[in-house]
Amino acid sequence: MATLKELAEYTGFSITTISRVLNNDPTMNVSDTTRSVILEAAGKLHYRTSRAASRSRAGRGRQLKIGLAEMLSPLEQLEDPYYMYLKNYSLQHFADAGCAVIPLIWDQSAYLPSSSEKLDGILAIGIFSDAQTNSLASLSSSVIFLDSAPDELRFDSVVLNFQLGVEQAVDYLIAHGHREIGFLGPCRKLDQKKRPAPEVRREFFIQSMKERGLFRSEYMLDASPMTSAASRKYLTQRLAQGGPMPTAILAANEEAAIGAAGALRSSGLSIPKDLSIISFNDTPLSALTDPPLTSISSHVDAMSATAIHMLLQRISGQAPEIPLKVMVPPTLIVRESVRTF
Repeated sequence: MATLKELAEYTGFSITTISRVLNNDPTMNVSDTTRSVILEAAGKLHYRTSRAASRSRAGRGRQLKIGLAEMLSPLEQLEDPYYMYLKNYSLQHFADAGCAVIPLIWDQSAYLPSSSEKLDGILAIGIFSDAQTNSLASLSSSVIFLDSAPDELRFDSVVLNFQLGVEQAVDYLIAHGHREIGFLGPCRKLDQKKRPAPEVRREFFIQSMKERGLFRSEYMLDASPMTSAASRKYLTQRLAQGGPMPTAILAANEEAAIGAAGALRSSGLSIPKDLSIISFNDTPLSALTDPPLTSISSHVDAMSATAIHMLLQRISGQAPEIPLKVMVPPTLIVRESVRTF
């Protein structure tokens, strides 16, 4: 097991620089290349920080205190249940592990724990700005992000492989005879650091359709935001205008798909006779719609379980010194919302 001195000799950086990088000092301003060199060297030489060792000792025989940071409020989660399911599964896995969960409250400048107890680790669900991630890092050296990866050189993360999910949906629709395929969702959304950016599922859909020679811009149904109400309003207006419609759509999330189903019903149309739909996320709602939605499952239980396992490994000092990113492969769940064309 290497020492800081040996790491300094190996990399050429000072002991102070190496120590601050390895301890995720949010005030440390170094290039991504420098950070990467130090982290790779630490892993190669099996360096273990004194903080990691102390976490390993302290984690035995007492209840761990875990901070929980959420992108969405409870009310907002009702409009996008995907995040509610991520949270609920996470809480269950923490309970199974005997951990105490302490909500973290954002006060516009910093995260504040709802308890004065020292945090052993933090689970952050959703996407967060640089200021928010730095605030979380100041509360604990063990932070994992669930459903985003804002800084892969500093934090562990668990995310979904959106590209694989889009390709599964497109290939399934093509296999069932569809060639006129559209996408329902926003043009832009917040990126991994909470900045406006092109919506990733939409971008992967365009790429996938172009590769197959099937992309048609008129079938891009740009409903925003990704809520049931917004999608229903957009598609109702689109149908009333009588413009060109695809035979099938991939909806950016479950709520958009549910909104589309409502628009079709109010227009005297039905799924899948008049329009086939595949949605993203596949929470229990997908099986309860009429008809049940064929969906790209994000495996929210597995994502949550993986994040909690990684966080507990990080707290105990059993994780590698370098941050880890796990990309979960989604699965196509076939139900009744797609017909053979």
